[in-house]
Formats: sequence, C-alpha cells, structure tokens
Amino acid sequence: MNNRKILYWSIIVAFAGFLFGFDTVVISGADKQLQQLWGSSELFHGLVVMSSALWGTVIGAVFGAFPTNILGRKKTLIIIGLLFFVSSVGTSFANDPIFFSLFRFIGGIGIGASTIAAPTYVSEIAPAKDRGKLVALYQFNIVFGILIAFTSNYYLQDIGENAWRWMLGIQAFPSFLYTILVFGIPESPRWILEYKKDREKAVAILKQINSEAAVEAEITAIEKETSHEVKNESIFMAKYRKPLLLAFFIAFFNQLSGINAFLYYAPRIFELAGLEKSASFLSSIGIGVINLIFTMIGISLIDKYGRKTLMYLGSIGYIISLGLVTTAFHFEWKGMAVPLFFFLFIASHAVGQGAVIWVFISELFPNKLRAAGTSFGTSVHWILAALIPSFIPFLFKEIGTTIVFAIFCIMMVFQLIWVFTKMPETKGRTLEELSESLSKKE
Repeated sequence: MNNRKILYWSIIVAFAGFLFGFDTVVISGADKQLQQLWGSSELFHGLVVMSSALWGTVIGAVFGAFPTNILGRKKTLIIIGLLFFVSSVGTSFANDPIFFSLFRFIGGIGIGASTIAAPTYVSEIAPAKDRGKLVALYQFNIVFGILIAFTSNYYLQDIGENAWRWMLGIQAFPSFLYTILVFGIPESPRWILEYKKDREKAVAILKQINSEAAVEAEITAIEKETSHEVKNESIFMAKYRKPLLLAFFIAFFNQLSGINAFLYYAPRIFELAGLEKSASFLSSIGIGVINLIFTMIGISLIDKYGRKTLMYLGSIGYIISLGLVTTAFHFEWKGMAVPLFFFLFIASHAVGQGAVIWVFISELFPNKLRAAGTSFGTSVHWILAALIPSFIPFLFKEIGTTIVFAIFCIMMVFQLIWVFTKMPETKGRTLEELSESLSKKE
C-alpha cells in the first residue's frame, strides 16, 4: 500500500478545512469594527453581517451533495477553492454591509460544500485502519486555520481604520494555492465506479495506492454493495433510519455545545469577562493553540481507542468547563478565569466532537448515498451554526451570559447520555461493512 500517496492526497483535500477554519473565525477580529463602521443594531449585526457566511454554509451543506455526486468529488473541491477566493477578495473591498454580507455568503457556500466533499473524498480513498486519522486531517486543518486567523487578526488589528479589510482579504492567497493543488489529485475511485461505471479507471487509480490483490478485493466489495442498491434510493427510507438519526444527533449536539457561538465572538466574550481589547485578542490566540494541540491528540487517538471513547472524554470535559464558565459569569469573576475555563472547553471539543464529527458522519452511509447522508448531517450542523451565533449578541443582552452558557452545559449532559445509549463504534471497519451493519434490511 502506498501510504505516502494516500497521505499526500488526503492532506491536499483536507486543506479545504484550513480555509473553512480561517473563514469562520477571521470575522471575529472585525466584529466590533464593522458594527461601529456601519452603525448596525445588535440584531442586524448578528443576523446579517456576522452570520451571512453561516447562512451560506447552510446552502452549501444542503445542496453540496448534488455537485459532489454529479460533477464528482474533485471538481466540487476545485469550485470550493474558487468560492473562497472570490469571497475573500470581495469582502476586503466591500463598502457597505449588504455587499459585505453577500461575499461572506459566497464563502459560506464554500464552507458548507467542503464539509461534504472533503470528508467524503478522504473516507473513500483511505484504508479502514487509518480512515479516522486521515479524515480527521480535515478537522486538524480547520483548527490550524482558526489559529492562523486569530494570530493574523492580532497582528493586523492596529494597522489602521481599514485593518478589517486586510484581515479578510489575506485569505485570497491560500484559497488560490488550494485550488491549484486540487487539480493534481485523482478522482475518487468509488465515485468513478458508482457514478461513471468505469471499472478500468477506478482500478487504475486504486493500483496507485494498493497491491493488485487488494485492489481486486476492494473492487469486489464495492460492486457487491452496488448490486444490492435499489433504484431511486433515498437516505429517508426506513432502512436508513439508524444512520440518519446518528448523523442528526452528532451534528445537533456539536452546535448545542456553543462552539461556533464562542469562536465567532471570542474577543467580545473575553471583554465581557473583564479583559482589555489587546488581551482579549491575545487570549483568542491561546484558544487557537489549545485547539490545535488537542486536535492533534484526538487525531492520534481516534483509530486506536475509537470514536465513542473520544466522545466520552469530550462530553465530560464540556460539562465541567461550561459549568465553570457559567459559574464565573454568575459570580462576575474577572481576569483570566473565563479564558482558562474556555481553554478547557476548547480542549474538550478538540479531542471529542471536533476530532470525531466529520469522520463519523462520512462513515454512516453506503457509497451511493454517502454524499447525500453527509449533506444531511452537515446541514443540521450548519443550520444550528447559523441560528445560534446569529442571536448571541441579542441573547447576551436580553437574558445574560450566565443563562446562555448554562443552557449549553445542560445540552452536553444530554450528549453524554446519547453517546452512552445510542452511538456505535465504527473504528477499523470498512465502509461496506458499516453500511451492511447500520442499514436495516427490508
């Protein structure tokens, strides 16, 4: 097996996660500057300016399965790179909140589509024993992008009244590089066999990474699964109820932890906790560093100890850290208490949900429905990721930070119960084996 080539292709595809992470968090540095510049109300600023990318992400997640299936994984990834490039250039030159939001929306489409195409592609080329860590490279790149965005914002915050333009525009460079690199990868052999029925081409790609005997065994397994397919199958059929519910709940709980709400408003939250502006930006970099370190730990453990074990660790860490954050805001503890508790929160997310979600969703559905199933799971994730941060400034003002974080904490208790009672372990099993076990026979 040519592990180097598999790793190289996986790294290139996973770099979409870097653009995702950077794009998601870079707006936090421009948050207050944009609100002051355009005199936006709390509700307009949250719903339109800050969350426009997230609403684009919903569209990308809902409809991203169509190009991923019809055009292929590779062409979809190229389009995603172009969307990020257009978004970063457009937002850096925007002169009013509507055009700014439009270009952020375009970038959001790229994020949503990437959460389908990138994990799907990597899961389809990765060997079962390494699939967890290879798909989790996407998450590693997300948190790496988050760290670079926080760091970039910190160093660009004082360059003048147009600092926000530089913060957002700098993403054009990695977007262009990513698009060029994706041209050099092959198409997914599973997609070629499933949608193009081109056995010869699929075999040729698999032979670049596997021995001839292994290729024949893999092709046979894929063709066996294909032979059981029914015309016009849908993920909403009764036989796929179990994987559908699993995809729904892992995505649902991911956002009910409050992770995106926090990443979008990290500097604002730290200022509410009593930190000065510069210290709040610096603490945001600390969040990025913790996120990166514990994501690497999660990636190193996911194939050894499994997805479920990491979800146990993450859930318990969520409950402890969010409980401490809630207590800190209730008793108005000032200084570094809140940032330290959030460091624990981020570590819990990175080693648990962060490392697991994209891997787990990409494993649940058969080859023909993988993009559609992944689209469903990511759509749930991104609809909530759009709704929750949209209302955070309003909720902080109306009901207070204590109640907001208490709600997130309670939801993580429910996540722990779900992991214990419903979540199966998927490590070390081929995609075809998982499809066989998770789909109800009719």
